[in-house]
Amino acid sequence: MSSLVAEAIQAELGAYEPWPDNACLYQPYQVEQITFPDYANCLSVKTFLHMCGLEFHTEVRTNAEEMSPSGKVPFIHVGAFLVSELDPIIAFVNTRGFQLSRDLDEGLKSEMRAYMALIENVMVNAELYLAWIDEAVSEEITKPRYGYIHPWPLNRLLPWKKQSNVRARLDSIGWAKKTMDEVCDEVKTCCQALAERLDSKQYFFGDKPTELDALVFGHLYTILTTRLPVSRFAEIVQQFSNLTAFCTRVEENFYKKYGRDF
Repeated sequence: MSSLVAEAIQAELGAYEPWPDNACLYQPYQVEQITFPDYANCLSVKTFLHMCGLEFHTEVRTNAEEMSPSGKVPFIHVGAFLVSELDPIIAFVNTRGFQLSRDLDEGLKSEMRAYMALIENVMVNAELYLAWIDEAVSEEITKPRYGYIHPWPLNRLLPWKKQSNVRARLDSIGWAKKTMDEVCDEVKTCCQALAERLDSKQYFFGDKPTELDALVFGHLYTILTTRLPVSRFAEIVQQFSNLTAFCTRVEENFYKKYGRDF
């Protein structure tokens, strides 16, 4: 049975069950282990669930990546189902009757998906580039964190393997050979498009958050708050006052107001 068929059946079955009280999100250890691209992905999913008003608790596991059905974090355990990564989690949550963008017409939904694709095609690749290709960040931060839980020599071999896989991915789309200046130009162009879409609104499509808001917050907040040897991404985001204000707004409305941890 193909994974697509399995996912369709899983979604169909999930539609008949309410959201349980013991839903769980799994991620690596935040302080010692998680890399900042993975942290951005985890924060996007957490924020999406909070925006939907869904209860869950977070479990940290040293082997969360290996436990994930897709090999990527985060993933959620809801009833009998394991679902990983933001897009499948959004689809799964939608089957339970929770859809942030339900009030948008089809044209606006298409526009929202286009901006989400922009984040995936620019910000995600830029974060991977900074984490694994930039020598200072890779050697000082990413590799030590990724290898943290493993004994020698795995703590050296596994980060090297991961770096090779990321490099191959970025090379296949023409990103691996970019200079840092070129990557920063991509990030700035992406932020400019987001800032223009947000304008002076509370959220990207009005006064209610959508899936795009959760995704953008996860990535921008991570860039703004993660301490790295290279701070150029954060400096770019800080040039757009409405984007930084947006991050503060989401932090206040969906974390500080309820005493939630990131």
